[in-house]
Amino acid sequence: MSFLGHLFAIVCGVILASLVAGIAIALGIFGPEWHAVSGDIGERFYFWGTVFIASSFTGAMLFLPLVILITLAESFKVRSLVAHLCAGAALLLLGYYGGVARPSYEESIDRAPPPVSRAAEVAAAAGVAFGFTYWLIAGRTAGRWRKWRPDQPPPLPPA
Repeated sequence: MSFLGHLFAIVCGVILASLVAGIAIALGIFGPEWHAVSGDIGERFYFWGTVFIASSFTGAMLFLPLVILITLAESFKVRSLVAHLCAGAALLLLGYYGGVARPSYEESIDRAPPPVSRAAEVAAAAGVAFGFTYWLIAGRTAGRWRKWRPDQPPPLPPA
């Protein structure tokens, strides 16, 4: 695969992975309260609006760390599924904890607060979905565009 072809796959992979992460975030927010089979058009519009906002926010907030990680993965030829899943979860958790929306903690005398909030769980799950989708589209072939092919002239020896 040529460099331009792989660059196109990377861009498509990031866009589709952001969309999948937005769907995971919307499903995590609505959870069991969302009735997918109901015919209410307003509920579906609200869901897809949330998907659009979540995927736009994911792509905008994580653009620079994502470019750095993709560059490192391409240069070191990282093709591991586990590495992409962990990187996706770490990126979205970084975006959750480093973002402008701070988690709110409420005090209760009835029960202790959970060690990990539901919003952090949703962010980690969306990151895993992001990493898996990116790996399916562009991560499996990371660095393969640098490989010498027989139809090309042989590389020159170092001077």
